[in-house]
Amino acid sequence: MEKTKDEIIREIFTWFILIFLIIIIVFPLGLLLIKSFENNSGEFIGLANFKEYFSNKNLLISLKNTFTISAASSIISLLLAFIYAYGIQRTTIKYKNIFKYIALMPLFAPTMMHGISLVYLFGRKGAVTTGFFDKFPQLAFDINLYGATGIIIAEVLYIFPQIFLVLNIALSSTDYRLYEAADMLGTSNFRKFFTITIPNMKYGMISSFIIAFILSFTDFGAPKVVGGNYSVLATDVYIKVVGQNNMVMGAVVSIILLIPSVIAFFIDQKIQKKQGVVLNAKSIVYRAKKNKIRDAFFYIYTILICFFILSIFITIFVSAFSKLWPYNLSFSLNNFKFYDYNGGIGIFFKNSFILAILSGIFGTFMTFMSAYLIEKKENKTLKDKIIYFLSLVPLALPGMVIGISFIFFFNKSYFTIPFLNINIMNPFNSIYKTIWIMVLANVIHFYSISFLTANTALKKLDKEFERVSLSMGIPWYKTFFNVTFPMCLESILEIFFYYFVNSMVTISALVFLYTSNLSLLSIAVINLDDTGEIAKASAMSIIILLTNVIIKIIYQIILNFLQKRKNKIKKENV
Repeated sequence: MEKTKDEIIREIFTWFILIFLIIIIVFPLGLLLIKSFENNSGEFIGLANFKEYFSNKNLLISLKNTFTISAASSIISLLLAFIYAYGIQRTTIKYKNIFKYIALMPLFAPTMMHGISLVYLFGRKGAVTTGFFDKFPQLAFDINLYGATGIIIAEVLYIFPQIFLVLNIALSSTDYRLYEAADMLGTSNFRKFFTITIPNMKYGMISSFIIAFILSFTDFGAPKVVGGNYSVLATDVYIKVVGQNNMVMGAVVSIILLIPSVIAFFIDQKIQKKQGVVLNAKSIVYRAKKNKIRDAFFYIYTILICFFILSIFITIFVSAFSKLWPYNLSFSLNNFKFYDYNGGIGIFFKNSFILAILSGIFGTFMTFMSAYLIEKKENKTLKDKIIYFLSLVPLALPGMVIGISFIFFFNKSYFTIPFLNINIMNPFNSIYKTIWIMVLANVIHFYSISFLTANTALKKLDKEFERVSLSMGIPWYKTFFNVTFPMCLESILEIFFYYFVNSMVTISALVFLYTSNLSLLSIAVINLDDTGEIAKASAMSIIILLTNVIIKIIYQIILNFLQKRKNKIKKENV
């Protein structure tokens, strides 16, 4: 049967997305895997590189350290975030919105900022370590920040808000009728917690642990700043590639870094499939009852968590706006003067802002279109299933793996076909060392969450829109722009905001792809910290933080406007 013009256009878009995902996911990862079996001359040597790695005692220690840090960070984050989320959802404490916003603050700053602030507080000359600069010597104590302790604290700060979001949703998605039935049977609060709350949250908690483990296992920023001589896989990759220019061993460590993430990803996907519907049309939202003792405990707990988070940010602000921390804390803007540093602050900000905007626009378009073309199709083909699978793959890809695999793929001027010895020009080599390779890295790095957000929003729309349009001969793209796009505008903005914020703070992939002409704020934080200019690194972090906060405010204003307009339309139609 001959295809219509409408179907041909749809097929073109679908093939474009599939080819795009294959080019920037499958090909780079394939080359990364191939390189791990070659020597520096490009000759195939089998598992020799892996044997070398596992015979190196220091590298094995890094592997063990990484698992130790990840396990400890995940357990602590899960425990802290669960209690915090429980206080927000299951108590009658006031100021819940304020507590929520404070809990999410670390998302708007690069992970290196957490480490830098910890250095100012708990480093060898930190405020707490020195008893607030010898003014309160009786309060001085040393936590031996550099090493495992510092990395775990910094990772917990990094992971906490992301786990809180997951657990907060899980706690809010409980049917209150279960608790009412338990009350009628005279069930104690302790038993209700372990027979209703925990079983209903088990999948959310397991997913949270897996997310926390992957995030801490692959994070680079925290170990780089407060790791000291405590080596982990992420810093090993950085040292091998940037420090030693040993791309082959960098590929080997990347593969090792990738394996636990892939295993965790498949476990999480299996758990997601087992998770059933918790709420239905007859469900009742949980209603917390007043309990003074319980609420007093959660007030104290949430305030302590908020105090620690705020102290991290306040410390960064004080250090950045001081003349010379800790000796001269008088107000100064000297740390924001970067005239002698790669063109000044304006260049850093412009590059970072343009990168975040381009990543947001291109990433939002690709993820939403791919979700739309799959979700709104009645009979899914093998091509659609491959697109769906490839759209989820980036969940398992550490940023550093993306960065290194991009170097192998985009840096090659030609590819040699095995066994035939035929060279084919690489048409994508032209974007290497340009802003576009960093845009593509960001698009893939944050692709899966954005794709799932779009997919969830599209599932809420009735498929009758497409069926009616099809029966009336209206092209799918007209239905998309006239119906789907307006109805999903809030989700589209959410995806753009997610891309923008993460593009501003990320470093793991970009640290391998930036050039001196394309310096970024987040990369500058690492470079300044390396050269000992920690106050200037704080200033850079603040610029990133304030930019993201301003974008968040604009995003919230737009959302409020859209919500008011939607409510107005509903009232007019009643």
